[in-house]
Amino acid sequence: MDSLELFAGAGGLAIGLHKAGFRPLALVERDKDSCETLRYNTVGNSAVMKDWPIQEADVTKFDFRPYVERTDLISGGPPCQPFSIGGKHQGSADNRDMFPETVRVVRHLRPRAFIFENVRGLLRPSFARYFQYIILQLTYPDIAARNGENWEAHVKRLERHHTHGLYREPYYRVVFRVVNAADYGVPQRRERVVIVGFRNDVQEDWSFPEPTHSAGSLSHSQFVNGDYWERHRIAKKDRPKAPTGFERRISLFDVELKQPWRTVRDAIGDLPDPREPNSFPNHRFQPGARVYPGHCGSLLDEPSKTLKAGDHGVPGGENMIVLANGSVRYFTVRESARLQTFPDAFLFPTSWTESMRQIGNAVPVAMAKVIGESVRRALDRYSVREAEGQYGRRRAV
Repeated sequence: MDSLELFAGAGGLAIGLHKAGFRPLALVERDKDSCETLRYNTVGNSAVMKDWPIQEADVTKFDFRPYVERTDLISGGPPCQPFSIGGKHQGSADNRDMFPETVRVVRHLRPRAFIFENVRGLLRPSFARYFQYIILQLTYPDIAARNGENWEAHVKRLERHHTHGLYREPYYRVVFRVVNAADYGVPQRRERVVIVGFRNDVQEDWSFPEPTHSAGSLSHSQFVNGDYWERHRIAKKDRPKAPTGFERRISLFDVELKQPWRTVRDAIGDLPDPREPNSFPNHRFQPGARVYPGHCGSLLDEPSKTLKAGDHGVPGGENMIVLANGSVRYFTVRESARLQTFPDAFLFPTSWTESMRQIGNAVPVAMAKVIGESVRRALDRYSVREAEGQYGRRRAV
């Protein structure tokens, strides 16, 4: 199945979806440094994105006509700064809000499905009305805003249409959820809003995939049977004491059916100390890490804190690891890439600051793969039944 990626960034979402079985028709990204990273990974025998079509272009100006009736899935992460807790919180008033353009591309290409990701801040009460507007636009992309119609007037028109219940043109069944990447095998606590929609003729049941990993299973493996420490060859005298109340995190259901959350140690434990000479690409020590009030490093035996990216790289007091002696240092580019589950063959040719910005803005590859596989299975079922003639005329709501 063919996909088209908007706002591709460093390509984490696209790589995960490719692992899930989607073939990229194009990755559209306007940032030249991000495109440098993407193109760097399209050449060579070990290239992760070998021969992928990278399009350095602004989504607002890109010609999508060649992809009409060819695109099964549209994916992307519209810029999050308008809604980020760390941003200016301007929402729809921010000229970086690209959700209107995202809806326009869906309207034009009419894919069978879409997957979009954004920061959890999108669900804050101050943005609730606008988020409802985003969902209604994605549900009825053909009902575009009229000339001179502001978004408040447009959402009212969409609401009236939604409650009228006689819409017969293509529309989308849209669901969304806040997902924690740690629950899908990413060694990082990272909560994001994921929006998934299926075109109305894709008459398949779908829901977000069940988490594959849990905090309770991690606590069990650390403080009940000790498997975690044995696996990492940590002597009993060096193992931390169980925290008070850790038992409350454990459920037998999780222990039996889910894997432990992956930790920083799981992700980077085999890498050498970056302060020593080594041959690992992108694994160089970066000085200057400091703890700030309210901002401290990630613990080795837990999933990392959310990797962040400011407009100019790493914000103060972020993206650090707490060492055994209590001191902190920055994660290297390679360590950060592993925390976002990029494959080691994926390289970042830009500066430390720029590479960390790209990684901090990326969608974790492992999470994208799990969600992408679930969506692809639904589309596969639809394709089989469509080929067998099991679907009649498209049903109106």
